[in-house]
Amino acid sequence: MQKRRIITVNNPSTSIEMRQHNNNGVPYSNVPVDEDETPSPKATDKIRKVSMLPLVFLIFYEVSGGPFGVEDSVNAAGPLLALLGFVIFPFIWSIPEALITAEMGTMFPENGGYVVWVSSALGPFWGFQQGWMKWLSGVIDNALYPVLFLDYLKSGIPALAGGLPRVAAILMLTLMLTYLNYRGLTIVGYAAVLMGVFSILPFAVMGLISIPKLEPSRWLVMDLGNVNWNLYLNTLFWNLNYWDSISTLAGEVENPNQTLPKALYYGVILVAVSYIFPLLTGTGAIPLERELWTDGYFSDVAKALGGAWLRWWVQAAAATSNMGMFLAEMSSDSFQLLGMAERGMLPEFFAKRSRYGTPLLGILFSASGVVLLSWLSFQEIVAAENLLYCVGMILEFIAFVRMRMKYPAASRPYKIPIGTVGSILMCVPPTILIFAVAALSSLKVAAVSFVMLIIGFLMHPCLNHMDRKRWLKFSISSDLPDLQQQTRECEETLIR
Repeated sequence: MQKRRIITVNNPSTSIEMRQHNNNGVPYSNVPVDEDETPSPKATDKIRKVSMLPLVFLIFYEVSGGPFGVEDSVNAAGPLLALLGFVIFPFIWSIPEALITAEMGTMFPENGGYVVWVSSALGPFWGFQQGWMKWLSGVIDNALYPVLFLDYLKSGIPALAGGLPRVAAILMLTLMLTYLNYRGLTIVGYAAVLMGVFSILPFAVMGLISIPKLEPSRWLVMDLGNVNWNLYLNTLFWNLNYWDSISTLAGEVENPNQTLPKALYYGVILVAVSYIFPLLTGTGAIPLERELWTDGYFSDVAKALGGAWLRWWVQAAAATSNMGMFLAEMSSDSFQLLGMAERGMLPEFFAKRSRYGTPLLGILFSASGVVLLSWLSFQEIVAAENLLYCVGMILEFIAFVRMRMKYPAASRPYKIPIGTVGSILMCVPPTILIFAVAALSSLKVAAVSFVMLIIGFLMHPCLNHMDRKRWLKFSISSDLPDLQQQTRECEETLIR
């Protein structure tokens, strides 16, 4: 019989408190591992970490990428409600989600992010469901960007509107950006900075040009009897969510306990400004024709205000923005799979890194999902990912409140300055919004999302069975702290 040992890693410098389990519900710190099969320590210390500026722009691209895609809010509800939505909605949704991400992301500064939060509060089953739903919604979200990329270019290159050229363009774009992700997160981060600056600049120029033509009365147009609430809420929700996605990269961030909260703060400001000012320009400087406000309409606004040169700049910026969003989302999705594998939730081979420190298999899985889903329309993709994302966010809110109640004295490098009651109240408005988005979803979208949830419920016991039968190899990374031991130490401190 092979010699067996117990992994007991104790890292006192890591202030995290959580009961760890593997797929079978056994505490992680007591998982038996064959001595000859213990994973070798990863040389992650040699991998260059992501610093503040690249992290801000990665957050920018996780959430926004600029005003491309907000046009439907004007189409659905008119200028006034569109502007009010992007002013008020961040206080209902974006800021609470960013604050929770800052607190929980610094409490658990490792890859896996929200999966680890939910596992700590609700157990391994719900942690796995969180990982499945958020990864799936992320891949669905990423399938949007080739679609938006080609939508902005098809007016200048009609051949990209459909058929074989469109399919070939999607495949080539996906392969190119997947390779860039493979080459390293630091490269992706600095590419995001350059792409972000290039994507924002034409709207600054457009804003300056529009000043003599602005008519503030156009901003006040509203017709409550003619509002497509489903499209309106889905557009707002899609353009202002995903603040938590950056948490799955926390293990790759330089000094995450300080860098992550500051980057989220700057990210909220950058995203809000990138939406509100272009909307003020577009709705205030040209006569309103609501039916024209669809995907890609900002390029027409640019032409009307500045001419063909500005239109081409906006289209190039849109294409660049979609590449940036693709890169950021794929990084988040693939490192989430790596983090889940390091915690024993997925087979060990998902934790393998390339020589550039990137999760090769996670990148390939995410890219495959994007290609398979890219045939869907923009509105169908947005509605489907929003509903799955809603379920995942409910689990995150529950985990956040439960950790506040269960471990009030746990070390939190960044803590939202509110008590338990305040934590609950902060989660109420976004939860109401989640139910509103879900209630307005079509039957088709709800049915597809329900099937995806059932698949997740079935996958977890199947993986458990494979683990017990040793058909696949599951293990806990020895580089991670023994969170169970730290939880016991915290409880003993509270008793004293």
